Amino acid sequence: MLVKPYFQDLNNLHVGTEPNRAYYIPASGGGFFGVDRENSDRFQSLNGIWKFHYEPSVSNFDQRFFEPGADLEGYQDVPVPGMWQMYGADGNQYLNLRYPFPLDPPYVPRENPCGAYVHSFLYHCLPEAPRAYLNFEGVDSCFYVWINGRFAGYSQVSHATSEFDVTELLNEGENTLAVLVLKWCDGSYLEDQDKFRMSGIFRDVYLLKRPKSGIRDYRIRAVPVGQGKAEFCLDLDFYGTLKEAGYCLMDAQGRCFQEGNCSGHIQVQLEQIVYWNAEQPYLYTLILSTPDEVITDRVGFREIHVADGVLYINGTPVKFHGVNRHDSDPETGFVISKEQMCRDLTLMKEHNVNAVRTSHYPNAPQYYHLYDEYGFYVIDEADNESHGTDKGYKKTDDWDTHVKKWGRLIADNPAFVPATLDRVQRCVERDKNRPAVVIWSMGNECAYGCTFEEALKWAAAYDNTRLLHYEGARYVSDHRVYNRSLLDLYSRMYPDFEEIHQYFKRRHKNPYLMCEYSHAMGNGPGDLEDYFQIIHQYEGMCGGFVWEWCDHAVLADFKEAEPKRYLYGGDSGEFPHDGNFCVDGLVYPDRRPHTGLLEFKQVYRPARMVSCDLRAGAILIHNYMDFTDLKDYLKIYCIFVKNGKDAGETELELPQSVRPHTEGVVYFEKELPEEIDGIRIRYILKKDSGSLKAGHELGIDEFLPFWNRESIQAAARENVLEKSGIFSDHGLALEQGERYILVKGRHFSYRYDCFLGTFASMELDGKELFVRPMEYNIWRAPADNDRRIRLEWERAGYDRAKVRTYTTKAELAEEGIRIQTDLSIAAIHIQPFLRIRANWLVENTGTVRVKLTVCKDPEFPFLPRFGLRMFLPERMNQVEYCGTGPMESYEDKHQASWHGIFKAAVSDLYEPYIRPQENGSHWDCDYICLKQPDKGLLVMGEGTICFNASHYTQEELTKKGHRFELEPLHGTVLCLDYRQSGIGSNSCGPALAEKYRLSEKHFEWKLALYPWSVSEDGI
Repeated sequence: MLVKPYFQDLNNLHVGTEPNRAYYIPASGGGFFGVDRENSDRFQSLNGIWKFHYEPSVSNFDQRFFEPGADLEGYQDVPVPGMWQMYGADGNQYLNLRYPFPLDPPYVPRENPCGAYVHSFLYHCLPEAPRAYLNFEGVDSCFYVWINGRFAGYSQVSHATSEFDVTELLNEGENTLAVLVLKWCDGSYLEDQDKFRMSGIFRDVYLLKRPKSGIRDYRIRAVPVGQGKAEFCLDLDFYGTLKEAGYCLMDAQGRCFQEGNCSGHIQVQLEQIVYWNAEQPYLYTLILSTPDEVITDRVGFREIHVADGVLYINGTPVKFHGVNRHDSDPETGFVISKEQMCRDLTLMKEHNVNAVRTSHYPNAPQYYHLYDEYGFYVIDEADNESHGTDKGYKKTDDWDTHVKKWGRLIADNPAFVPATLDRVQRCVERDKNRPAVVIWSMGNECAYGCTFEEALKWAAAYDNTRLLHYEGARYVSDHRVYNRSLLDLYSRMYPDFEEIHQYFKRRHKNPYLMCEYSHAMGNGPGDLEDYFQIIHQYEGMCGGFVWEWCDHAVLADFKEAEPKRYLYGGDSGEFPHDGNFCVDGLVYPDRRPHTGLLEFKQVYRPARMVSCDLRAGAILIHNYMDFTDLKDYLKIYCIFVKNGKDAGETELELPQSVRPHTEGVVYFEKELPEEIDGIRIRYILKKDSGSLKAGHELGIDEFLPFWNRESIQAAARENVLEKSGIFSDHGLALEQGERYILVKGRHFSYRYDCFLGTFASMELDGKELFVRPMEYNIWRAPADNDRRIRLEWERAGYDRAKVRTYTTKAELAEEGIRIQTDLSIAAIHIQPFLRIRANWLVENTGTVRVKLTVCKDPEFPFLPRFGLRMFLPERMNQVEYCGTGPMESYEDKHQASWHGIFKAAVSDLYEPYIRPQENGSHWDCDYICLKQPDKGLLVMGEGTICFNASHYTQEELTKKGHRFELEPLHGTVLCLDYRQSGIGSNSCGPALAEKYRLSEKHFEWKLALYPWSVSEDGI
């Protein structure tokens, strides 16, 4: 083999690397280069076009490609950073839990793919900075390095910086850098994160030019002590002969207010300090000066602690409304540019995210400066997940065995203590100076044992200014008692509400943190508001981090195709894989927001209307911010709502301070318009705040105490039906056959199917309204969050249910023709789950009314939905509805919507989830009107109804695995629902709450259908 087998040797994690240190970018003079580092004259980027060769097995690769003058015939030109799967080498593989190789740590397959990289570059030694340090910030999974044919070293830990002193290996002028990257190493057992498995040099490669003597490392402690006072500590570690450096601490205006010299340690007390927090991320500048080098960094004064089970930042109890964020892009994979990162952080700020968990590895180091600048609380997580150790074969595989055996191979194996410590130390020591980092996480989903006991012991001794976290500490064997006392948080994933209540009923010392909750897969999450309420019910509940920020997917070769061809697990023919479980974000791969992100934004709006007294002209507002006075932060615009429509707007002034966690009253200065339904208020950012611009909408509230469904419905009937000539009151004709009942009026003819219990045809002025018969409708295309209950629904036959009618009676009555049918709904070989009495009335005017009396067999699972489905002409593609809009809404997912009258094309109601599923429904509607220029259908209920209008059937959405595979119906599918069960987050969370399940044993539903057509006398 070409290289020494360090890659499966736990005693050689790194060869030739420099000791860990804080991230910084030096320069010859002043200036902060932590983010835009290419502007430093001591930074030389080696990114660019490199030569690359892929080999399926390192065991068979013997080319000495790293030697000067090596024959590189057949090597391709590729961009670095980059993933070799994106170069067309190897293949994509998505896995959540399992390893892509046999479970035999620390060994990986002999057929271990590798990539050989070669790059030529010019280097010119600076007399004042003659030392050169080669940095790799991210390589998956491990790599060997040569400079000009000479071995420089080896390293692993994919998401950590590896630095090599290459001073003696460089030539003046032309140089050759060669790197051999292996797909797998012993470290791959600790990198079993839920993501696509990609390989290569995926973060920046660069040289730092340093003086002979200088600052090797430094540590900042900037801790508030209250009343604007703070303690500033600085520790310096030098290399070479240097023993002292100058320092200057400047405020945001560039004024130096503390300066001096430091020979290793200083500690000073400061006054009139502005503290850093995520709402007001005030940063100071620290300049460290030596004779031949200047290092500039930014400082935030911030503290975090726990007292009496409550989490405090700067003395204030804080709630995290956070997200888990992976490095993921559909075209670049793990390669994330500054522009991509800024786009993510700006989107987060725009949607009221205040915290990020770097799941499940550290981000690129320069981006922590963006967290500081934008204002985010960060859980910085070590690059450690050995989830797959739980997936080996077990004769008995129950929960108890799962808990006891999970950590046996790695987490509780002393042989892996050095590797676990290494990963935690690399994370902590690199990012120790970043104020945004408030919590160190030891890793994710490894179970617990001696490796984590040692990691926690080291972290607690090294840094007492942050909290320590590890959710997997609950999974231990019964061999001994484990020490978990150093953990500062009680961390859980996807708890149900009762578990949270039970925690706070017993004595507890640690705040409760949901490091993952509200699984945002596909259409979802549907329980954010419920979690919000429980987060604010308990002071010791410090919030959580939604799983997760973005959908992981790979863009297929057809990059110009619309819709975009996003691929997930299994689409590359790989084994094993975990399907579309990676498509679970609040934003699409291209960062277009899901409706779930809009829901998140609204749930975590900074202010909420507590109560409103329209007669007194007063609104009580609660401030949910932790450090910001609402009077300084936002404006309130009030929209008057009348008959379901906006009827004017006024700005409301906050007359007094509304401090964090308090309430204040806002008064109307002018008299309110008469006979309004109520108001909708918009919270608008008052002035620029970081990446947010003045005028940005922060959230909404509505208060509609006088909403009058009857008058809104009457106006809709009048507006539509006065244009139609078919509703003149003429007598009806009734014709009965064995299967069909024909009802005829002057301008219409309806055909009722006695075998289906619904209308098969409705003609208006000789034009057919239906393209297929009306149906009873209980199936929905399973949402990703239905992935578990779907199995029960299918077992019950809901997806293949058929109607069986028993008796049908028709009679001519004074008000029209009455039809009554008794029927049941069941699947083949299964007993009926619904029994229905349908009472239809066709009025002389052509209006059709129906009352459905439904009995559900309680033996069966709750229903996806219940209602009627109609298949309308393709041209009937315009919809007007009065209900919650304009985005999709459900019983448990409607906070981002508001009540009003909305108009849209049917195609615009479709939400294009990557895996087709239930989408585009609207909850709490008073009426729906589908129309084309010459006819339409108006629908309203005795109570509110839900509807969905689409060009895709549930069957098509259920059958297809990708949105680009969908074939539209040449028609419009209208689903009218009595109710639809909620969405929830059960794809990886608790079961749907009872209150959102359609599980009623008995219910009654009344609906009115107004088919209309423009006659010769119409418009």
